[in-house]
Amino acid sequence: MSTVIISVSNKNNIVTFAQKLQNLRWDIIASDGTAKLLKTNCISCKEISDVTNFPELLDGRVKTLNPKIYCGILAIRSNLKHIEQLKLYNIKTIDMVVVDLYPFEQTMMEIPKSNKKSINKKIIENIDIGGVSLLRAAAKNFNDVLVVCDINDYEIVIDKLANHSISKEFKLELAAKAFRYIAYYDSLISNYLTNDEDRFYNYVTIPLKKQSNLRYGENPHQKAAIYYNNNANDVNQNKSSILTAQKLHGKELSYNNYLDLNVAWNLVNEFENPACVIIKHNNPCGCAESFNIKDAYIKALNCDTISAFGGILAFNRCINEETATEINKLFVECIIATDYSKESLAILRQKHNIRILLQKKLFNSKTNSLEYKPVTNGMLIQNNDNQLFSEMNVVTDRIPTKEEKNSLLFAWKVAKFVKSNAIVLVQDKQTIGIGAGQMSRIDSLKIAIEKMKLLKYKLNKEEFPIVLASDAFFPFSDVVNEASNIGVTAIMQPGGSINDIESIKMANSKNITMITTNMRHFKH
Repeated sequence: MSTVIISVSNKNNIVTFAQKLQNLRWDIIASDGTAKLLKTNCISCKEISDVTNFPELLDGRVKTLNPKIYCGILAIRSNLKHIEQLKLYNIKTIDMVVVDLYPFEQTMMEIPKSNKKSINKKIIENIDIGGVSLLRAAAKNFNDVLVVCDINDYEIVIDKLANHSISKEFKLELAAKAFRYIAYYDSLISNYLTNDEDRFYNYVTIPLKKQSNLRYGENPHQKAAIYYNNNANDVNQNKSSILTAQKLHGKELSYNNYLDLNVAWNLVNEFENPACVIIKHNNPCGCAESFNIKDAYIKALNCDTISAFGGILAFNRCINEETATEINKLFVECIIATDYSKESLAILRQKHNIRILLQKKLFNSKTNSLEYKPVTNGMLIQNNDNQLFSEMNVVTDRIPTKEEKNSLLFAWKVAKFVKSNAIVLVQDKQTIGIGAGQMSRIDSLKIAIEKMKLLKYKLNKEEFPIVLASDAFFPFSDVVNEASNIGVTAIMQPGGSINDIESIKMANSKNITMITTNMRHFKH
């Protein structure tokens, strides 16, 4: 008769599974809690203590860690020396291990890490030892032992056992799954215990769990899936992620949708007043902050009505009926907002394919989390760009007016999310021209100027100056000179070029005020 050891925290479906194993004449060994449940349901089983002749010790911390368990799992059946040793010590082979681990992940979410010097006792007690060891032992000896760690495999295993179709390939598949499960579990623990302030260690673990398959990647010939990074250090940021947003309507999100939504949501969270962001191909093509959400949307749209077609919209306020009516005049791929009125949802749902996402929780853009970017055979890791500037220094003769300073701060926030080389033109907290991703900054400015010329909005109002923000310094004075020709009166840039004085001189000659921030925002 074959023997199985069962020890599970998640008791769902385990009674049915054990009953079917018993019907197939399997001998069952179970840990204390699992054994009580099985016996209550008239399933005969031995408790682990019956096999080891030891009770559970140290408040249950030690249950299965015993040679009579691990020799039974790890013995190589074709090794005569192993079999002789089992006979000598009266140890039975264990042919299947069915284990899931203590609910550390669930406990971690219930008790967010708040004090890096003190870890909650409940967290520590949910770090599994015996379960991990059982899985590792069974997975190591997969040629002779089935290892089951996924509730979704119960029926598959029963079917294969009943039909005598357990293959070496299937055993290896289950073993690999067990090691992945253990690795994910251990990465949750290591990240929870890791000091937030210094996470650039020699060994880095990223606890990724698949959220769903995607139809395809950036292009139809590429396979893709989306994974959730359940890093305890970033738990507050994660709760406001696009991955935790609720989809209220529309087709499944694509790989490119997720990329654009991520930029849109991160940018709109930079603003305190009602704001709208429109993203196209991972770059803002319109952004505005206003006194109400409808006005913010219209101003953001007016920046570049052509590029906005098929774009991604993000709002940091509830979308009302009036705003939804305006949105429906445009073809939009996705919308994400903090809320929707009943009337607005009815209007937006008139378009069958539009994806409507709800993310009630805004996050603090200053949260310190990590960003990961893959390179061939490796990964680049950095802290997220969670600051705006180091210091603001007026380097020209003329200081900015209040209106210029407010517009510059708005433009600077947008520039953080525009691919380098970035130029952002703003008037009255509304982008009026964006130049992105060019090899030359003057080319980015020329693109921004062309966008501005198409804007159906009266520019150069005296009370609303035109300002410019750049993600990097000006090694030449050409951008300042060209900007003056379109009425720019104020510029914000990092500073730090050895030729800063040339740009400053040009700004002074054009009566342009210039602020340096001593912090750049390259985005590649």
